Amino acid sequence: MLTIHRVQGVRPHADDLRETTTDLGHALVVDSSRIAAIGPYEELLARYGEQARVRTWDGVLTPGRYEPDAPALLDDTYWPDPREADALGSGPLTGEALAALDMTGTRWGASARRGLQRMLASGTTALAGPFRRPEVLTAVERSGIRRLAVAPERPLARSLTPSGAADFAVFAADGGCLVTVLGGRLVHRSR
Repeated sequence: MLTIHRVQGVRPHADDLRETTTDLGHALVVDSSRIAAIGPYEELLARYGEQARVRTWDGVLTPGRYEPDAPALLDDTYWPDPREADALGSGPLTGEALAALDMTGTRWGASARRGLQRMLASGTTALAGPFRRPEVLTAVERSGIRRLAVAPERPLARSLTPSGAADFAVFAADGGCLVTVLGGRLVHRSR
């Protein structure tokens, strides 16, 4: 199924803040897991409208965030279950607080899933690896988020292009993430 994502602007390259198309009514068309087209909404609606569902977001569409610290945030951090909030609080645990917990493989897997949910809610569409805990690696693989191996001295170039992967996020004017899409699937929606 085709989906047209209508937005206020499109920033096709993750790191170039100057290259944002901000005239109201830009859009991106998703066909399955790939980007079919990017351009003015009216043109894309005329071309794909009869076959497509339209979603309208009040923000700027970008390739999303890249999280270079993902191994530390998932392999070395415990993300408490909300049912543990009274005893552990709601923030991530590291260091002595983490060492005091009885961490099993199952608990690491559940923690990684909660950490990934927070990353998706912040617009993360790609992250660094590798991961040393098998349960964390399984959670990352099942999430659909892309793992990128990037040398620190080499800049990461990610962009939205027709026929490219439909991995993107939409951010509101206040910087909050409205939507995260991975492989054409809506995996986070804030409002």
